[in-house]
Amino acid sequence: MDKQKLELFHSWLEESRRMVFFGGAGVSTESGIPDFRSVDGLYHQKYDYPPETILSHSFFVRQPEEFYRFYRDKMLFPNALPGRTHRCLAALEQAGKLAAVVTQNIDGLHQKAGSKRVLELHGSVHRNYCARCRKPYDLSFMLHGEGVPRCSCGGIIRPDVVLYEEGLDQQVLESAIQAIRQADLLVVGGTSLTVYPAAGLLQYYRGNRLVLINRSPTPRDDEADLLLPGSLGDVFTEACRGILPPEAPAGSQEQEVLP
Repeated sequence: MDKQKLELFHSWLEESRRMVFFGGAGVSTESGIPDFRSVDGLYHQKYDYPPETILSHSFFVRQPEEFYRFYRDKMLFPNALPGRTHRCLAALEQAGKLAAVVTQNIDGLHQKAGSKRVLELHGSVHRNYCARCRKPYDLSFMLHGEGVPRCSCGGIIRPDVVLYEEGLDQQVLESAIQAIRQADLLVVGGTSLTVYPAAGLLQYYRGNRLVLINRSPTPRDDEADLLLPGSLGDVFTEACRGILPPEAPAGSQEQEVLP
């Protein structure tokens, strides 16, 4: 890692009072949750369609059995624990520096780490509801069932996640735009910045401290005021030293993640 760039990021974190973190799948891969877009041999062996097709609204309507076979197998990780990035962000919020987390992830790990203001652009696997009567169901109900989950009224239960072909929740989207507009520091990490409309949120940032942290290049790298290639957990652990108290989660080791 570039020590000079890390020192600059460290100073920006120290000075910030309205930081916003915008994150994607790379935040949770450090907790053992794979990026479902990374098509590997397992997909070819077990599924006849790519993940984007299975996780679409039209596929859910046409083939709910196959949707739920994939969903339970590939999208639910109840034993996953927050990683260094999750825990560091929660500590920064507690320290009065972080105003909001805007996430594309649906795993709830930011809340599990202790973050209070989390704007979930794509919903959450922890919330489910009957498509007919809107009765709510928790994650445990979805995990312990088989086939297509049914409500007591007979309707199909669906996860409160945004599928392909569906629009984002307008209230969540507006809250994310407002938070980004008011941010004095915008940190973007673990996202390819290719999924819209989420990736378009960067245009609402009005400041001059845009930090991009990602293992691979993104289409917005040229717009960054500070570009930090590499591991999110490594970057945050180093940059937060001296800002957070010694017992803060940022400096602790990754916890074991059960499959």
